[in-house]
Amino acid sequence: MTGNGPVPSPGGVPTDTDRARRSDRRLAYVSWAPHCSRSDHTARELGGRSFMVYAGWLGSHPATVLLKYAVQALLTARLLHRERPDTVCVMSPPVFAALPALAYARWHGAQVVVDAHTCAFVLPRWRRLQWLQRHVCRRATTTLVTNEHLAGMIRGWGAHATIVPDVPVVFHAPTPHLREAAFSVTVVCSFDADEPVEAIFAAAGRLPDVRFHVTGDSSSLPAAMRARVPANVSLTGFLPEPAYAGMVVGADAVLDLTTHDHTMLRGAYEAIYQGVPVVVSDWPILREAFPEGAVHVANEPEAIAAGIARLRRDHARLRAEAQHLAGVKRRRWAGVREGLLARLDVERQRNAFSVTSA
Repeated sequence: MTGNGPVPSPGGVPTDTDRARRSDRRLAYVSWAPHCSRSDHTARELGGRSFMVYAGWLGSHPATVLLKYAVQALLTARLLHRERPDTVCVMSPPVFAALPALAYARWHGAQVVVDAHTCAFVLPRWRRLQWLQRHVCRRATTTLVTNEHLAGMIRGWGAHATIVPDVPVVFHAPTPHLREAAFSVTVVCSFDADEPVEAIFAAAGRLPDVRFHVTGDSSSLPAAMRARVPANVSLTGFLPEPAYAGMVVGADAVLDLTTHDHTMLRGAYEAIYQGVPVVVSDWPILREAFPEGAVHVANEPEAIAAGIARLRRDHARLRAEAQHLAGVKRRRWAGVREGLLARLDVERQRNAFSVTSA
C-alpha cells in the first residue's frame, strides 16, 4: 500500500476558489491495483492522495481471489479510518473496492466518487456484475466515465455521471532514453485480450527500418508468438514509471491500439500530453479524443504499417498538432475539474445540512 502526495496541477493556474476548496478537502483515491497512473494523476489534480491497496502475495488465481478481495477490503477500511477523508475516489473494476468506501461514507458522512474504467462495462467477467455496479453508482456522488455512451448508461440507472476523457499527465524525472538513428515507436501494451498484439508484430515486420519498443509484462506471450517477434522489436517488460516515461518522451511516436469500442487509451493521451504524436485504433471515441496529432488505423497489419509510415512522413506536422492538442486538453480538463469540485461542494454542504437538521 503506497501513497503519493499532491503535486501542483499542470492543468492551469488554480483560482482562489480552487485553492480554498483544496485546503479544506481531504480526498483519498483508492485503487485495488499494484499501480495505476490514472489514479495517481487524478488524485494529484484534485489535490488529494493516491493509495494502491493490493494484496499481491495472494496472486490472481480464481481460487484465492475472494480471499484477496476480503483482505483488500480490510486494508481499505483501515486506511480510510486512519486518513479520515471527506471524499473517497475509488477505481472500478473491481467494483468490490467501492463497498468499503461506501460503508465508510455512510458512517462518516463522506462522499464517494467512482472512477469507472471502460472494462467495468465491457469485459464479460465484470458485465456479470452490472447489478452491483449499478447499486454502487446510484449511491455515489458521481461516477467518472470516459465518454457519453457510458455516461448515458450511468444516467439510465438513475445515477450521476461526469465525463472525464483524460487527466493531465506529468512525468517527473523520466529516465533519459537513448535516441536511435532509426525512427522509434513506443508500443504501449499490457498484452490484454483487447490488444491486437499479433497484428502489431506483423506490422513491425513490414517496417524493418523502424525500431519498436513494446512495453508491458510479456510473460504471458505464447512461445510460438514470441518466436515470431521481428528483429526490430524489443520487448521491454514492465517498466517502472521513470523508465516508461523516458520511453514515451523519447519516442518519435507512440502506438496504442484496442479492439474494443468505447475504450479510452491511456497510453495515447499520456503521449499527447508530452507532445508526442500517436497511432491509435479507428473508433469514433478515439477520433473525437484525438482529432489532431494522431493517425487512426484499423487493427490489421497492413493498416497499422501504413499508419506508421504516414506518421513518419508527416512527423513534423503531427508533432506540432500533438503539442497543440495537449494545450486544448489541459484547458478542457480545467473546466471538467471545476464542475466536479463544484458538485462535491454542493453535495458536501447538503450532507452537512442534513446532519445538522437531524
